[in-house]
Amino acid sequence: RKRYPIQLVEQAGLIQKRKTGEGFYDRYRDRVTIPICDAQGRTIGFGTRTLGDEQPKYLNSPETPLFEKGREIYNFFSARRAIREANSVIVVEGYMDVIALWQHGIENVVATLGTATTAFHLQKLLRQTDHIVFCFDGDKAGRKAAWRALENGLPLISDGKYLSFLFLPEGDDPDSYVRQCGKTSFEHQLSQAIPLSEFLFRELCARNNLQTDEGRAKLVHDAKPLLRQVKASVLSFMLINRLAELSGMDQNELHDVLQIKR
Repeated sequence: RKRYPIQLVEQAGLIQKRKTGEGFYDRYRDRVTIPICDAQGRTIGFGTRTLGDEQPKYLNSPETPLFEKGREIYNFFSARRAIREANSVIVVEGYMDVIALWQHGIENVVATLGTATTAFHLQKLLRQTDHIVFCFDGDKAGRKAAWRALENGLPLISDGKYLSFLFLPEGDDPDSYVRQCGKTSFEHQLSQAIPLSEFLFRELCARNNLQTDEGRAKLVHDAKPLLRQVKASVLSFMLINRLAELSGMDQNELHDVLQIKR
């Protein structure tokens, strides 16, 4: 049996020094341990869930030269075929969500690993599919995570590629929802996912009072840095057109204000 230097085993996060400084203990004791694989199917880390009340409830491998959370996607290797066949991928927040959906026959699903959706995640997924559906809890944290995914996605999407967002009822996550309501109900929820453009303006409008000139001016101010990131020409035109409707501005004037070339 191959033996590894104790320093490497510690660096990989499998063991941890005791508080006394004498010896080590198994960092994942009394936990369900789930392998995390890279795009070639090689194990590069682990995700774990406690079986009792121990905190934290979820514990991932630390960052190592092999495992960088901002670049890796859980279940990406196993889901690639299903993603290509469906031409869509569902992105959830945790590996237990992935496992529950997979058990119910929904296989084009992946998860980020305890970090916000990054540009690396999006680029990797957009090479496999035209449509990414982000599925988050309907609470404040879920909307914050969705907004972060939107911000990172704006510079990367092209015409013909699109992002949409599904917010489950508050108190539910994909794991609990699919177990309680089943595959058919979850797929119906997916069909109700809102497109990026709708989510973008819904959030911006909620932050401003569009009944006042000041509120509409603030809407344009908030939208400007976001719309300037969009490189997809047709989508950019559509978003500017929608902003013109909401703000009451002429499109030509709006182009000048946003400083976006036609």
